Amino acid sequence: MSTPLHIELLRHQLIRDRLLAAYPDLDQETLLDTLEGASGLKEMLSAITRAYLDDRAFDAALKQRLDDMRIRLSRLESATSNKRDLIAAVMGKAELRKVTEPDFTLSLRDVPRGLSVSDEAEIPETYWLPQPAKLDRQAVLRDLRGDVVIPGAALNNGGKTISVRTQ
Repeated sequence: MSTPLHIELLRHQLIRDRLLAAYPDLDQETLLDTLEGASGLKEMLSAITRAYLDDRAFDAALKQRLDDMRIRLSRLESATSNKRDLIAAVMGKAELRKVTEPDFTLSLRDVPRGLSVSDEAEIPETYWLPQPAKLDRQAVLRDLRGDVVIPGAALNNGGKTISVRTQ
């Protein structure tokens, strides 16, 4: 894949290698200054970083909006449930089994008996479903970092990340 950034990186590396081959005693500061003037890599990285920061801000704004909408949804669900309970209670007390309107028909019906568990510890084992084992990844990671050898697991080499300060 030859993206403009990849091409500029290759160009940057080629210029750096040629400068070091031609001037083996070149100090780091002079090398970096020369590369900055001869390559557009720094500008490309800056543009990508600004887009990254914009995406991060948009991400945070969307998460906040989703949180607000979840709260609103919860209130709406609660109001819907309360209205449904109110309708059922009033119809039951008024002994109305059916209300017919042009846009809906409302019927009061009996609900079958449901389960109510008062103490799970008292329920016999035959009613419990076995659960598949799940790897405790945090415990494995903690022990590996504590130099414990665990067959089938190892620490990876990590990697690189960026830190972007905006203030």
